[in-house]
Amino acid sequence: MRAQDEVPIAGATGRPEGDAARRLLIDGWLVEAQHSFPSRNPATGEVLGHAPDATVDQAANAVAAARRAFDTTGWATDVELRIRCLDQLYRVLSEHKEELRELTIADVGAPRMLTHGAQLDEPIELVRYYAGLLREHPLTEDLGIAEIRGRRHRRWVEKEAAGVVAAIIAYNYPNQLALAKLAPALAAGCTVVLKGAPDTPLVTLALGELIASHTDIPAGVVNVVTSSDIEVGKLLTSSPDVDVVTFTGSTATGRQIMADASRTVKRVFLELGGKSAMLVLDDADFASCAQFAAFTICAHAGQGCALTTRLLVPGAHHDAIAEQVAANLAHVTYGDPADPRTYMGPLISERQRDKVDGMVRR
Repeated sequence: MRAQDEVPIAGATGRPEGDAARRLLIDGWLVEAQHSFPSRNPATGEVLGHAPDATVDQAANAVAAARRAFDTTGWATDVELRIRCLDQLYRVLSEHKEELRELTIADVGAPRMLTHGAQLDEPIELVRYYAGLLREHPLTEDLGIAEIRGRRHRRWVEKEAAGVVAAIIAYNYPNQLALAKLAPALAAGCTVVLKGAPDTPLVTLALGELIASHTDIPAGVVNVVTSSDIEVGKLLTSSPDVDVVTFTGSTATGRQIMADASRTVKRVFLELGGKSAMLVLDDADFASCAQFAAFTICAHAGQGCALTTRLLVPGAHHDAIAEQVAANLAHVTYGDPADPRTYMGPLISERQRDKVDGMVRR
């Protein structure tokens, strides 16, 4: 991209300097917004920094940049360029991994131990995976010669990029969600407008800053915005210049996105709200099930779609299993997510805490 001033992700103390220069990435430029909104450390309530509050006009500029990059540059057809850029992205994420780790712990409230898995290290490896897949996976498939109605025809399948992708992510695993959407889209030759979650904007903005400063990804191919305005999301999902929408979040919002996207017949990929139930049958190992259920629900304070918030057990064994679950919960370490010994950190916000508390009290 265009040369940018390098933006520090975290200070020497490891405390994210959110106010240092968190900026939007639009058409290759790191740009400011007229207004901003605070991002708080879920563990302390401290304001880490202020994220730029993109306007609808800025979101429209991001979409226009992605459309222009797809339609007028060689990004969609230049496989070698895409491989090189994905390699660069993997390298810069790896080089800045420890800074990103501290920012993820502070911005997301993710326990340090989780950042060595699904909160950071594993998502970074996704970039390398898709770069390798692009190297190995042929985009043209020759089907040979066929005789149809007395005439010979050469047939082949050419796999082409879908176009401009609007990627909207949730707060709970922002690195995993952003890179799981971004890496395959870039490998395929698509251009992207990535919208970070309002509750965890800083780590997504840091991704945009690294892309702008350390990769050859052309201007407009990746755009990163954050906003507290619901109209920004509506613009991304309804714009006729967007071809694909990928969204992770609530079922209610997913329904609205599907309705908005249907007006221009977009491709839509939805990963919507819902919590996993664990079904325990009579022949199960109850002790193992109780341990698994207790520690799984405490992972990231239960803020994940695959975490076992419900345990369905045979009635005759209910009390015994409940006691075993309670005994295991007593061994869960909780507290400061920056402490390597902490297994369970905070809920993302006071709003979410009150919501969960209300469910418990009902």
